[in-house]
Amino acid sequence: MDNQQKRNLTFFTIGLIFMLSGIEYAVILPTIWRYLQIMEAPPYFLGLGLSAFSLSGLLTGPLFGLWSDRSKTTKTIILFSNLFEIVGNFMYFLGYSKWLLLGSRLVAGVGAGAGSSIFSFLTRSTRPDERAGIFAAIMACRQAGLLVGPAFNLFLRLCDFKLGPFVVNKYTSPGIFMCLLWVLLQFVVLTMYWDVPPLSSEGDAVMLEIKREENDEEEVPLMGSDDEPVHTYRAVNSDQSDASASSDMQPVHGPLSAPNPFKNFSASREFLREEVVVLLTAQFITLFNQTALETMVTPLTQRHFSFGELGNSLMYGLCGVEVILGFFFVRWLSRRVEDRAVLGLGLIICCTACIWCLIFLCDPRGGYEWELTAFIIGVFLQLLGLPFVAVSQVSLFSKVTAEKTQGFSQGVRRSVGGLATILGPLWAGGLTNNLYVMLGMMLALLIMITVMTVLSYDRLTEPRAVESAQSCDSGGAADRQTD
Repeated sequence: MDNQQKRNLTFFTIGLIFMLSGIEYAVILPTIWRYLQIMEAPPYFLGLGLSAFSLSGLLTGPLFGLWSDRSKTTKTIILFSNLFEIVGNFMYFLGYSKWLLLGSRLVAGVGAGAGSSIFSFLTRSTRPDERAGIFAAIMACRQAGLLVGPAFNLFLRLCDFKLGPFVVNKYTSPGIFMCLLWVLLQFVVLTMYWDVPPLSSEGDAVMLEIKREENDEEEVPLMGSDDEPVHTYRAVNSDQSDASASSDMQPVHGPLSAPNPFKNFSASREFLREEVVVLLTAQFITLFNQTALETMVTPLTQRHFSFGELGNSLMYGLCGVEVILGFFFVRWLSRRVEDRAVLGLGLIICCTACIWCLIFLCDPRGGYEWELTAFIIGVFLQLLGLPFVAVSQVSLFSKVTAEKTQGFSQGVRRSVGGLATILGPLWAGGLTNNLYVMLGMMLALLIMITVMTVLSYDRLTEPRAVESAQSCDSGGAADRQTD
């Protein structure tokens, strides 16, 4: 089996991992509210339960990313992290108390921390021009899980039996169901996942060998002498220089590996650049708003529309269809439009959705049919903007940060998102009866990041494009001097 076949199977396995995370979210979220009520948990426990999962991912994401940057492997990390998903979901199935339920989400969240390693692998294994499309497809897999999850809920809600001393009902069955799925995934990862060498390891090494042959024939130096200064306009450029230097000592088809990818690494220089700050802020605000709305939706539909588990599951299923279509549209659009333009369009849609919700959902009037219509339009607009912002900011972030420390950088990005998914439910959980305050803050945050994006628009682009032009100019000058 060649590397391309292994890469395709590996991408397929990554898609399954993200699909399972979506399924887990979709089968647990519609029922956890009633599960906690049965255990006589106070209302704020809903926010705590949703935030606990994110807290674990926030803390473990950078650690898993650091591990992958140093080892240049992800398979072991995925197998290790999935164990926490298995244990956490089994704890959710046991559900003896509200505290065990809270702890189950905390343990399962550790498994989500491996996402930083996966995004690092995808960054190294894709070309910049195709990266947004790959990210969109992977994120669509999670949304496919959100779509399939409610279908599983249709039969999980019918469970009513005992498994030894354990009770299996519509509230505990999602836990044992997800536990079994994560166990099956372990076997899939073992047989269908490879730590294939990145594209730069294969393509750059082959190109270097060709250039060496030309160099031997023409007796003209391919690169500048060792005394020539190396340009480092961005961290990305320094990676390319390091990769080129490393490839001189590597076999033609062997992977490029640095003994210490964090040599000369500066967190302040990497993460406090204007474009990186804007993208991290976009990550925080969009996930804060998304999780706040998700926390609000279940109590809102129960109060205004009398939705039960079935109604909520069907609603999440329809939402999944919309988001999947949105991700595939963004996948198509990203081949024709710059990532920063996609980001700007997504923020405009999100602002429009928040304004709509402020006007029509905070003080609904006009009867049941009009209230339901206004709610559907608001949810539709909120979900419409999500794929635009999610794909573009992840793709841009992978391009403006260093490739050799991509795992740690993605861990930081996901930790920022994890912080947002902790604060979002906590913010919304106490304001389900005061939507003006909740939605007003969300709109203020969206306006802020939109202004930041406009002011930093020129910097939200791949540094390599600028460097390539400068390299061409330098090459042309060198050719003229040789002539």
